[in-house]
Amino acid sequence: MSDTATSTEPALGTGAQPETEVRLRTQDEQVSRPWPAVPAYLLAFAAYLGLSFAQWWHVWAGHPSSTTLCGCEDPSLTTWFIAWPAYALSHGLDPLYSGAQFHPVGINLVSNTGMLALGVPLTPVTLLFGPVASFNVAGTLGPALSALAGFFLLRRWVTFVPAAFAAGLVFGFSPFVVDNLAVGHFNLCMLGIVALMIACLDELLFSQRRSAPAVGVALALLVTVQFFLGDEILVMFAMLAGIVIVLVACWAALRRPVELRERVPHAVRGLVTAAVVAAVLLAYPVWFALDGPAHLGARVWPTIAPGSGGLRLRDLWDIGFTKRDATRFFAGYQGAALPNQAYVGIALLVVLGAGTVVWWRDRKLQLFGVLGIVAAFLALGNEPGNWTPWRMIARAPLIVNMIPGRIDVAVTIAAAVMLAVVSDRTYALVRARFLRPISALPAVLAGLGVLVAAELPMASAIAGEIPLAMQPVSLPTWFATVGKTLPAGRVVLTYPPPATGGEALTWQAVDGMRYAIATGAGPQAIARRAGSEAAGFLVLTRASALFPVYAQPTVPNVTAVRQAVAGWGVTDVVVPEPAQVVPHYDRDPTTSWALAFFTLAIGRPPSYEHDALVWTGLRRLSPVRSMTAAAFARCSAPPAYPQGFLASVPPCVMSNSSAGA
Repeated sequence: MSDTATSTEPALGTGAQPETEVRLRTQDEQVSRPWPAVPAYLLAFAAYLGLSFAQWWHVWAGHPSSTTLCGCEDPSLTTWFIAWPAYALSHGLDPLYSGAQFHPVGINLVSNTGMLALGVPLTPVTLLFGPVASFNVAGTLGPALSALAGFFLLRRWVTFVPAAFAAGLVFGFSPFVVDNLAVGHFNLCMLGIVALMIACLDELLFSQRRSAPAVGVALALLVTVQFFLGDEILVMFAMLAGIVIVLVACWAALRRPVELRERVPHAVRGLVTAAVVAAVLLAYPVWFALDGPAHLGARVWPTIAPGSGGLRLRDLWDIGFTKRDATRFFAGYQGAALPNQAYVGIALLVVLGAGTVVWWRDRKLQLFGVLGIVAAFLALGNEPGNWTPWRMIARAPLIVNMIPGRIDVAVTIAAAVMLAVVSDRTYALVRARFLRPISALPAVLAGLGVLVAAELPMASAIAGEIPLAMQPVSLPTWFATVGKTLPAGRVVLTYPPPATGGEALTWQAVDGMRYAIATGAGPQAIARRAGSEAAGFLVLTRASALFPVYAQPTVPNVTAVRQAVAGWGVTDVVVPEPAQVVPHYDRDPTTSWALAFFTLAIGRPPSYEHDALVWTGLRRLSPVRSMTAAAFARCSAPPAYPQGFLASVPPCVMSNSSAGA
């Protein structure tokens, strides 16, 4: 596919250019491309990959199979999502559904952020080196491949290679990408497919140099891959692409109706082909997500108000480090405070504004400028006290599940494209005054100057996060020994449960999915989805949350936990010593409370083995026990340290309680 058009007739997607300027740019194309296409892409990818390795240096310089961002919180769930396809495919199971989490109901990976587009191709790595290694490979290759795809997209539109390279950096290493990468949200920060889908739309709507059906098929395949990577980004892309197509069609109908009529048949053939092929490929997966086993229903997060999670316009230029400290508590990242994910910097906004004024007839600056503005206002969400565009669509199907603040990724992409165009235009303008190749240096310096001035604040914002902070993934002794050898059919309930951000899903993934686990993480961990076990689920999760709410040992509360243990089919309740749990902030201080409560509900004390208190053989429970609140408080009062001290809690409960019916 040719990177730039040399025709003097301006197309819908380009600005009107004088013939002399086009001729000069054609000459510049020869000057600015000293390498063949393939070596240029290889050099760019090598640079991107080097930066990505620097970002993950603490992993690759140490133990990539046992060190990563965090074995807890969101990275833990992502590790599990990457691990399941390898287990399913190697055991002849359905990769779209798993009974290993939320037993016995199971989990629908398509309704959730299952990221099968990562887990399936990484299956060989997972089987050979483990799920933590696969997580690290995905986190390292993802940004580099996203940047390369961005480089490919911009090489279609600009002749100044550094401009395309800089745009690729934004696709792979912007604050939006780094923020989501650091907390394991790989479904949001892998933007390579988005760049390629934009290239397909550009080919169908504007360039039209390739077969429309062939490009349509390619677009459908990309849509399918993106669906299995992250459907939220796919819905955003579809929504914004629809807006772009309508805007372009309206503009062309008013300004260039003849050209519009000539181009519409080609575009329609490609888009219809894409729609038909994508419908065939995604018919079953979409049904599975909406109505398959353990599907989540129309509202993925019914506890979150539609349209919440929006941004402020000033987030575009306000770096906002301090408010990102919450990521260490809610998403597991333990490094320095991350920059605001929407941050692009005032310098970049000024450069884009000035460039648009100078080259106001450039169609790409117009188009992506409007796209960026539309996306910025949509990203406001349902801002309290003010009317915002999102209010009109907040409850629409599919859109109701979107977090509007994440649409700022489109602002970042639009800014990257516009910056590349402005830099390329600057290069061409200066180059036009120096016709001899030996005089290209001023033009190169001018183009680079624009890039450096615009991207320096953004680069400075993320420089402090390179390399990203990493932590060892350590399994408690029981899970590192007994857990790896459990026979099939065992169901383990851990405390703290994974629903409150613990590491149990990582332990299960590293143990090779040998056992099922009661409860789980993600949107299915909402209490109303626990069915008849909801009351017991609430007792356990509220106590182990960041701000614990302790349940009293009343008969209803104890009975609810007992019914949950039975309803989930639990065969083993395992409470590791808090000192065994890393990172340190996951060493739950409510462990003594949990031991006392489990002793009452199960009706007998646990055994102390491999640095954990364990109840086994739970197919038949002993009679439930009861005790006064004062006695319960005395028995559950011991602190979580030193190691081994918690073993005194169950005997205290047994001696101060009585068996019930």
